[in-house]
Amino acid sequence: MDLPMYLIWLILAIVLGVAEAVSLGLSSLWFAIGAAVACIIAMVGGPLILQIAAFFGVSIILLIFTRPILVKKLKMGDEKTNVDAVIGKLGIVTQEIEPYKTGRVYISGLDWTAAVKNGMPGIEKDTKVKVIAIEGVKAIVEPAIEE
Repeated sequence: MDLPMYLIWLILAIVLGVAEAVSLGLSSLWFAIGAAVACIIAMVGGPLILQIAAFFGVSIILLIFTRPILVKKLKMGDEKTNVDAVIGKLGIVTQEIEPYKTGRVYISGLDWTAAVKNGMPGIEKDTKVKVIAIEGVKAIVEPAIEE
């Protein structure tokens, strides 16, 4: 069974493309593109050494120069969880928060148990607050500064 080189490159490109689709790690994609370029070179009759050089050259150049841009655009690995997304949000105190005790705050449509940082004064009901941290299931808040 003697397969032509363009077919070997095509199979490699497909396998790497499927691997990328399964993993979504943005690493196999660049090698799949490199294999596709090598496949084209093989189809036009380019020598094997040129095919191999194109495969590695294109793959490495794309990996180095375009992966960081695409990762940044897709914000991979930097996704906030639901809890992290609450930090920085504004809310309203629905039950007074006393120092060293908890109260209740309404934030983004949800009712949260809330507290102030140790040493801070309490916050009265109906006061606008900003979430500065999440500790367990409790929002740590401070009065929101009106602009």
